[in-house]
Amino acid sequence: MDAATSTRARIETAVAALGDGALEESTLQRHVAPLFERMRAQSPGEVYLANHSLGRPLDAAEDDVREGMAAWYAHMGGAWNAWMHECDAYRARLAGLLGVPRADSVVPKTSAGQGLRAILNTYDAPPRVVATRGEFDSLDVILREYAHRGRIALAFVEARDDGRFDTADIVRAADDADLVVVSEVIFNTGQRLVDLDAIVQASHRAGARVLLDVYHSVGALAVDLGARGVDFAVGGAYKYLRGGPGACYLYVHPRHLDAGLRTLDIGWFAKRDPFEYRRPDPPRLGEGGDAFMESTPPVLTFYQARAGQILTAALRPERLRAYSLQQQARLVERLATRGIEARGARDDHGAFVTVRDARAREASRALRDQGIVTDARGPWLRLCPDVVNTRDELDRAADALAAILRG
Repeated sequence: MDAATSTRARIETAVAALGDGALEESTLQRHVAPLFERMRAQSPGEVYLANHSLGRPLDAAEDDVREGMAAWYAHMGGAWNAWMHECDAYRARLAGLLGVPRADSVVPKTSAGQGLRAILNTYDAPPRVVATRGEFDSLDVILREYAHRGRIALAFVEARDDGRFDTADIVRAADDADLVVVSEVIFNTGQRLVDLDAIVQASHRAGARVLLDVYHSVGALAVDLGARGVDFAVGGAYKYLRGGPGACYLYVHPRHLDAGLRTLDIGWFAKRDPFEYRRPDPPRLGEGGDAFMESTPPVLTFYQARAGQILTAALRPERLRAYSLQQQARLVERLATRGIEARGARDDHGAFVTVRDARAREASRALRDQGIVTDARGPWLRLCPDVVNTRDELDRAADALAAILRG
């Protein structure tokens, strides 16, 4: 049995034992938690609540990466057959999680920022770009530098006084845009933009395209980009898909691929039949999203992301979301009884609970000293439960945080 078959079999057997109903702690601990035994053994007693930042790796991930290495050892240059097969599988699994019918519309990238640059570089003249102040640094720094160099005209939508963004503000700004860049879940506050359809429709009426950051969506929420008609999306496996750094992607709607949209951000893998080494002028690019490929890809990322993609698909995002809301509710309620206001456990919130406090960074460090791993972004302390976190762990974290903030 090869690693791919073994990984899928182990995961699907474990998930099948849960049954088809709602996820429950007892069966998750019995069947799914053992898939993470290596991490748990290395950090006994640790409460890991930074799943929104770096997802836990499955034990199978190491075996999967070894498979990619084994092809190299065994076949040298011939390993490209296996590596490109895994690339295709990577794209197909992501297409399923993104809710899009064509795997070729998903383009492997090493970062979300790489995907953003590819879209910015489809414009021949500087486009008018609208973004929120809530975009993560990986996109924000690129937008600011492009604006500084005159490559784009950039306008920002500001948050309201409560730190949240209002759909109406984004819709108004879209009237003067060629490209609207927005995250479904804002990385620091956890706000979920539940009126995305209104943003997409208003942008399209104004002649603008929409690039959606789904880094905090895929794996945590049920995502259906096909139904929404989003033009582009960027994301990665670093968080809820448990695939580590470098396993990212760009989604390009098939209508743009079929219309021949092209970017300057290409390499020899964007050529039609790259291993034939022909050099027509102008270059003949691959079909569909293959024309957005760049130079030699880091092939092991396709393997390292495999187990997390399979687990997420097997558990099903809608069940993961329902269970996440239960866990968030427990944290929010436990903190509330101790006088701490927390946000979460609502449809307009992502997968992590937030506590707004000027001492957020200090609190996160104090929690880590007690074996509780969280993080902070500005004044927002972030706590993200996972399917293998227990109620006792959540209670321990809430009690420790309350004691720290009271102190």
